[in-house]
Amino acid sequence: MSGHSKWATIRRKKGAIDAKRGKIFTKLIREIQTAARMGGGSVDGNPRLRLAVEKARSENMPKDTIQRAIQKGSGGGDGSNFEEVVYEGYGPGGVAILIEGLTDNRTRTVGEVRHAFSKHGGNLGAQGCVSHLFEKKGQVVLEGVNGDALMEAALEAGADDVVEYEGTFTVVTRPSDLEGVKAALEKAGFATKSAEITMQASTQVPLTGDAAESMVKLAEALEDLDDVQNVHANFDIAAEELARIA
Repeated sequence: MSGHSKWATIRRKKGAIDAKRGKIFTKLIREIQTAARMGGGSVDGNPRLRLAVEKARSENMPKDTIQRAIQKGSGGGDGSNFEEVVYEGYGPGGVAILIEGLTDNRTRTVGEVRHAFSKHGGNLGAQGCVSHLFEKKGQVVLEGVNGDALMEAALEAGADDVVEYEGTFTVVTRPSDLEGVKAALEKAGFATKSAEITMQASTQVPLTGDAAESMVKLAEALEDLDDVQNVHANFDIAAEELARIA
């Protein structure tokens, strides 16, 4: 499983996503605005916007808030011109970290990202230092399903793989196949939790002890930044170790 999708599961197990709904909404609104600005305000004709809106709905964002974000983005209004940025670096234990962000101030964002790395035992690296370890993939996340039945349906729908971690199943696809696979799974009766384009790591770095604890703190600090949309990292923490950290 990619470091990102496993980290998403780790966050849920650890309870790191709690009362931060306002911060989550801020990130989702930025993504909706950017998607609408780049590809237009039609959900049907803009795959990136469609995924962003679906994610916002899964987080219970009000319909009016979603619509205002689309209108602001497609209309080019104030506050909608966020720039896409990517940062790369290393965390405790040599973990590779790839960060995707949306910002209206590069100087502020890189300063905040560098501070988070320094505070938690990591190093912000040069462009290209870890990106070769990640590949763009689609992923559909499901919970509480029969793994064998899901595997059969997913492969029949054209998915590349299905991976299970602590009761959460991630269906991995080519980016271009994501929406088709998701639709096929839902047609087959599976309730999907989320779907997104992500970056999948080619290797995993197992962490224990202080390195595991520091890496979790670093990932949380990075994700807590308003300008950071996604944190992808190739670390693996065993369930018993995670229970100790939590």
